[in-house]
Amino acid sequence: MKLLKWLGLIVLGGSALYTIYIGIALYRLPPVATLADPGANLTIQVKDWQGKLHPFVVGPQNPRWTPMGKIPVEMKWSVIVAEDANFYRHEGIDVKALKEAIKYDLEKKRLARGASTITQQTAKNLFLSREKTITRKVEEFYLAKRLEQELTKGRIIELYLNIVELGPMVYGIGHGSRYYFDKPPSSLTPRECAFLAAMLPGPKKVYNPYLHLDRVLKRSDTILGLLRQKGILSEAEYRQALAEVPNIGGMQRKVDQSFSAKAKRFFKDLFGFFR
Repeated sequence: MKLLKWLGLIVLGGSALYTIYIGIALYRLPPVATLADPGANLTIQVKDWQGKLHPFVVGPQNPRWTPMGKIPVEMKWSVIVAEDANFYRHEGIDVKALKEAIKYDLEKKRLARGASTITQQTAKNLFLSREKTITRKVEEFYLAKRLEQELTKGRIIELYLNIVELGPMVYGIGHGSRYYFDKPPSSLTPRECAFLAAMLPGPKKVYNPYLHLDRVLKRSDTILGLLRQKGILSEAEYRQALAEVPNIGGMQRKVDQSFSAKAKRFFKDLFGFFR
């Protein structure tokens, strides 16, 4: 009995200490109210595909910053239907989706499905690391709720679209649209909007169009179907978007250029070795 009593006291003590630790961690988190100002600028750190950190400006001081008025409605809704269908119905955390994800993960006995909302992803990308810990998740929940309290849904989606990763040091729709299609976001077609949204779960590997173009196109077809269901696209617009082939030629040139640059470095190193 004494052993159980001591174990109980240890558990209670540990829980109390962790609660205090969480409280301190939440207290130290930055304020979010300043982000309600469309003219606000914030410098964050983003990673390249080699894991190195680089400063990145979130706000009008970034030359690629794209305000909501210059982002096609199809781009906004492509992201919503693909990433967070209940975006306009939840208050930062989609409890139903979270429960379903936990149930699915328990059945699979692994972390197979996420349930992060666009608001949570925005909070994480702006303020937190990518480490998978309970503390970081609690901080993400807290910041998501704060964002929903201080910002409009329109402002949250604007921030999200300007900081999402779409390629190697390609962050935000302003850079992504030019990188893949050589055009500003305002000129994107519905197919191109769906194409970029299709990449979001994994632009580096799983949905990298240079490696798995067919996979990205297939997912973009699904997104276009969801846009049709929601009435964002008419039947004629939907059919036209399905028939459209993205500017693969421009993308292929980038692949060729990348391969050429790697080949040049290889031969330069090789000849340097034999000197």
